Amino acid sequence: MSLSTAAPGVGMGEETPEQEHPPFRIKPLSPTIGVEIEGIDLRQPLDDGTCKAMRAALIRHKLLVFRDQDITPAQHVRLAGRFGELEVHPVFNHHPDHPELVLLGGDQQVRARENIFHTDVSWRECPSMGSMLRCIECPEVGGDTLWVNMAAAYDNLPEDVKERLVALYAVHDVMPAFGARMTPQEREINRHKFPPATHPVVRTHPESGEKILYVNEAFVTHLANYNQVAEMRMGFDFRLGEMDLLQYLYRQAAAPEYQIRLRWRPNTIAFWDNRSTQHYAIQDYFPAVRRMMRATIIGDRPR
Repeated sequence: MSLSTAAPGVGMGEETPEQEHPPFRIKPLSPTIGVEIEGIDLRQPLDDGTCKAMRAALIRHKLLVFRDQDITPAQHVRLAGRFGELEVHPVFNHHPDHPELVLLGGDQQVRARENIFHTDVSWRECPSMGSMLRCIECPEVGGDTLWVNMAAAYDNLPEDVKERLVALYAVHDVMPAFGARMTPQEREINRHKFPPATHPVVRTHPESGEKILYVNEAFVTHLANYNQVAEMRMGFDFRLGEMDLLQYLYRQAAAPEYQIRLRWRPNTIAFWDNRSTQHYAIQDYFPAVRRMMRATIIGDRPR
């Protein structure tokens, strides 16, 4: 089983100068995904060369971790905005002065509910390119987050499974995860604004060219065209076969070989490529409090 699926360079070409000599230090966190970035102060505006180097590192390693970054909400927005236009989430609470910043976490009465493998906002027609998540407060023990390299997950699928996935599309829907948080009126409005989105089961990374397994159990409800590509003995074979295949694909994210587990501390920032990863926020700390702020960068339509 090969786990070496990091992109050799932006656009799969030769390494750029920013990759060969980045203006910061890179410390690997696992063989498969994730590095810690040292020697950079994110309170300061980034020059173009540093932004290019950081983006190249993001594409290659998929998760960048920065420690001891005591940035303000305004600096958080400015930093994330260097990598693209920022979204405003339609359901989560926002920072009062910066609607681009989502406020995540429960309290001593309500558990947080991000403990499911997912790709952020895959229910959008154009899901996010990436997210920057900053820890504001966390328990001394517990509340870690897992990230998964979904390019490695695809690369290590059996060849016969890969062949089955070539022409398949999955339907991603906001309602299963977020509908219960909305009033009936909000559900009606958001159903109109965010109809289910159909994306390829295997998407191609627009910058690295990697193939990525792009289904997640939080938002994918079914396969859009399974009955067109699968052989069926009789009608109920379609539904059973579809459910079996989806469950098999969901389970790939749970393989520890594709994962990194990050232990948070205040002022840690995680910046991940949402196109090639999934993540899972472990809910093992209630009633302790874990508070986060997230800025999310708008991406492209999966192809």
